[in-house]
Amino acid sequence: MRTTVGWQADRSGTGLRRTALDRRELRADDVAVRVDYCGVCHSDLHAVRTRAGDAPLVPGHEFTGVVTDVGAEVTRFALGDPVAVGNIVDSCGGCAMCRAGQENFCHELPTLTYAGTDRHDGTTTLGGYSREYVVREQFAYPLPAGLDPASAAPLLCAGITVWEPLRALGVGPGTQVAVAGLGGLGHLAVKFAVALGADTTVITRSAGKADDARRLGGHDVIVSTDQRRMAAARERFDVVIDTIAVPHDVGPYLKLVALDGTLSHVGHLGTITVQATDLLIGRKKLSSAGSGGRPATAAMLEFCARHNITADIELLPSARVNDAFDRLERNDVRYRFVLDMSDLP
Repeated sequence: MRTTVGWQADRSGTGLRRTALDRRELRADDVAVRVDYCGVCHSDLHAVRTRAGDAPLVPGHEFTGVVTDVGAEVTRFALGDPVAVGNIVDSCGGCAMCRAGQENFCHELPTLTYAGTDRHDGTTTLGGYSREYVVREQFAYPLPAGLDPASAAPLLCAGITVWEPLRALGVGPGTQVAVAGLGGLGHLAVKFAVALGADTTVITRSAGKADDARRLGGHDVIVSTDQRRMAAARERFDVVIDTIAVPHDVGPYLKLVALDGTLSHVGHLGTITVQATDLLIGRKKLSSAGSGGRPATAAMLEFCARHNITADIELLPSARVNDAFDRLERNDVRYRFVLDMSDLP
């Protein structure tokens, strides 16, 4: 086994503690990555706060770093290569979804970067809140030159989560897009939609984020509590990307969707209730998306390099991970915390 150091959830589920971690020895198609920067996702907070059972929990599924070792059959990477890793680190490779390049929808379930089950030895995967990660080369991505590795880290979860529906729904010049929620996912959805050429509106409950929305490239801002503006925007948008991370009524956002348009719900992944008439009137569609396959992830990174898109981050030493969790719980971040792992040996 290889030994590294990382941040593991304590038994109470209230926080994380620094501890030694075991990584597997490299298999033939593995690379070892020195983790330099790891984003803090809302799902990390949820996983720690709701932790149950005795399985070890080391969060972190959006990170960048440098290749430090390679397996005997690795051909895509060499020592010193900058790489990025997202929230999926393996899949069956043979089902219809995997063959279509949608490993995120693997019929045998993809192996998650943390709290997943290794397909070979059955161990629990430990995430990127650590100084080293060992991953199959197929699920590591070259980090394009010019992308800052710290602010690029959230692209591998928050970024790909909104990139896939934008591309699948054909967003481009002439498309009217609304992004509901201006957080970790939402601010990247705005950047992507604008760079794709769409007329982009931000819908937020916080009037204080209006200036930020325009700084990010948004062409218009609607405060969701302004009933007059919401009513005026009825049936205006071809695509609404709903990135709101807490339970909420999707009805008001469906009313904004144009004839034959789509509401893509990617923020809160719990139960939602929909009135059939909200879909019926206007032949509207309700969809969702999660993560992305390997081709889409690679394409997103190339797009980001061409358009100089990265996340807006606050960089913290990894020793402040519990502070980051407390602030994230209060929604006190614009727009993504990233941990600097260099304070780990």
